[in-house]
Amino acid sequence: MKPGRRASWIAGAAAALVMVAGIGFWQHPIRCLNDLTYLRMDLTGVESDWTWVAGHHIHYDVAGPKNGAVVVLVHGLGSRAEDWLNLAPYFAKAGYRVYMPDLLGYGRSDKPADFSYSMRDQARVVVGFLDALGLKRVDLGGWSMGGWIVQIVAAEHPARVKRLMLFDAAGLYVRPDWDTNLFMPRTPTQLNQLEALLTPHPRWIPGFVACGILRVSRKDEWVIQRAVASMLTGRDATDKLLPTLKMPVLIAWGAEDRLFPPSQAETMHKLIPQSELDLFPGCGHLAPSHCSSKVGPKAVAFLKQ
Repeated sequence: MKPGRRASWIAGAAAALVMVAGIGFWQHPIRCLNDLTYLRMDLTGVESDWTWVAGHHIHYDVAGPKNGAVVVLVHGLGSRAEDWLNLAPYFAKAGYRVYMPDLLGYGRSDKPADFSYSMRDQARVVVGFLDALGLKRVDLGGWSMGGWIVQIVAAEHPARVKRLMLFDAAGLYVRPDWDTNLFMPRTPTQLNQLEALLTPHPRWIPGFVACGILRVSRKDEWVIQRAVASMLTGRDATDKLLPTLKMPVLIAWGAEDRLFPPSQAETMHKLIPQSELDLFPGCGHLAPSHCSSKVGPKAVAFLKQ
């Protein structure tokens, strides 16, 4: 084959591959995005594994040196282990072994129909996860709903938690002034409203991607409904638990968080005398991901104290 023809053939083949990939992304955007996430995990040394907790299959991601001090990070409502992938490298590069479990009902963990999905029962899942992996005493962090869950773990099992990190955390008995149904979006409009609630710099979600997200979210909507219903009762609120915490506590918060405004961070700070409060300008509720370059160094410095 002549050089000119060979170059044309390669260019044509590349164009065909791009077209096929584009069609695949258009038809299955969430599957493609997940595949890219898993590829990123493989390239950065993040491992995926499973364990058993109370008869249920729990998935988790893990990164960092095997002999490193342990950090466990608990995700929020409608989230999953992979949502820590921007923040986890800061801990791993500092020498920590970072475990990121999928809570029961989320990500790739089991979704049992007979589970309550309350904060207290999810806290039991987290403790069961520590037991299953033989993690006796850890640095524990939680984001949003996960922050609520780890507050309960730290209050009820203080010997298991060296330091506690609360990232834009729920937990206080405060009635939300936003529509909780946005966490169970049914339309692209609601999905964009949720995006605007979560970040001060909302991104436009293409229609075909929005439809893909909505298809996936409908399957697990019942889990979100059950969790939100439990939260709204206030039964597991942590207002009275926070003053009992004795370990060092980091409260890291997006200064532009509309979901849980900084006033809630300040209330937590007052309730936990030994806590450190850091607000990050320009960051919203997704600060651990969108502002990881700001949050990561602060969190590592806190653990190194």
